[in-house]
Amino acid sequence: MGKLFGTDGVRGAANTVLTPELAFDLGRAGSYILAKEAEDERPRILVGKDTRISGDMLEAALTAGICASGADVLTVGVIPTPAVAYLTKLYNASCGVVISASHNPVQDNGIKFFGPNGYKLPDDLENGIEKAVLTGAGGLPRAKGDEVGRVYEVYEAYNNYVAYLLNCYEGEKDLVDFCVVLDCGNGAAYQAAPAVWKQLGAKVIVINGSPNGININHRCGSTNTEGLRRAVLSNKADLGIAFDGDADRCIVVDELGNELDGDIIMLICALDMHRRGILTPATVVATVMSNIGLDIALRREGIQVVNCAVGDRYVLEKMQETEAKLGGEQSGHIIFGDYATTGDGVLTSIKTAEVLRRNKMKISALAGEMEKKPQLLVNVKTGSKSDILEHERLRAVLKEAEMKLGEWGKLVVRTSGTEPLIRLMAQGENQMLLEEIIENIKNALEAAQNEDASEVTYQAQE
Repeated sequence: MGKLFGTDGVRGAANTVLTPELAFDLGRAGSYILAKEAEDERPRILVGKDTRISGDMLEAALTAGICASGADVLTVGVIPTPAVAYLTKLYNASCGVVISASHNPVQDNGIKFFGPNGYKLPDDLENGIEKAVLTGAGGLPRAKGDEVGRVYEVYEAYNNYVAYLLNCYEGEKDLVDFCVVLDCGNGAAYQAAPAVWKQLGAKVIVINGSPNGININHRCGSTNTEGLRRAVLSNKADLGIAFDGDADRCIVVDELGNELDGDIIMLICALDMHRRGILTPATVVATVMSNIGLDIALRREGIQVVNCAVGDRYVLEKMQETEAKLGGEQSGHIIFGDYATTGDGVLTSIKTAEVLRRNKMKISALAGEMEKKPQLLVNVKTGSKSDILEHERLRAVLKEAEMKLGEWGKLVVRTSGTEPLIRLMAQGENQMLLEEIIENIKNALEAAQNEDASEVTYQAQE
């Protein structure tokens, strides 16, 4: 883990951690290094953002840094993260940049890069950008005279993205008897998602589709589906879809008001693809956080489940390694390898609708093919994100927990790549055992942090 880049770009409190100065340096270093990698004489960098209030400030600083390096900027405004991935390739840009903190609250923001092929950057290129920033981006070449970059607004970008999504939908665009509720999370999907669904012919009900710069992800979207569940039931809708702030993921609510996470979405789509003979190889990539119920349900159908680290970039890497066509995360990042280079919440939503129409079944019935096993997820705040998991007492507690969970249990303890948290996940057959294990780990973590704090205090007094 670098000092700037986490699992999904550079992220932090806007104007405090992610400052305009840092955005300027990232723009300057990123465009210089990626343009050099692509061997472009006159680089073009495509820039998009979500709806949070700090986006304008950071976009201005980032754009200035890019122009200072001698690259032009293609600005596409508020648009989903996966749209930037698609448009970067469509417009032959040297790279794409998204200003977004995804599902994080409004006070945060982030900057993440895509290469010219629409894929997130490999570690070596991110490390190169990070090194250039941390060692002083001011040392990079400055454009002079007519070499300074210019800014161009790409007005047709949004329409091109919507057209692309509609082309991804396989089947008749005849959802006239289909009712869907879209929770846009007051984020980047607030225009594109309703437009796509309406052009498919569905009756569309939109909630949280009026962003004002500060209401993104606020008690809505993929991390809070209570409002969506109520809207689905009150409107007797066939389906509810909740997007996160930058719309690279989605969570589904069935017609009965039950939340269906990314594991269940993957199951529904994988089984449909497999039964139609197009899931070749018969492999699905899931992260270590996936429910073991997914493994059981897919293996029962002869589909192999390959696990990887958390983060859709690692899902994609494993998909490329195994040639899998489908992969994703429990959080709702789903990658359809034949259509996209990253997770796309709107694409996932219409692909799910395809399965419903093709099978002429309610989504609750399709979801019933997977039995979720008890799973407990807990976040623990921590000031340390590196050494704490190596603490001797904590390691002993983790070893004991793994023995208690047995062969069909799963334990994951990891530092977050986007927030100052340690994420704990335990799953198995017994809920009470999971609660006991998580409590023991939390206590061990707190004890380890207290010991570290005491040691620091003692050293200061010395």
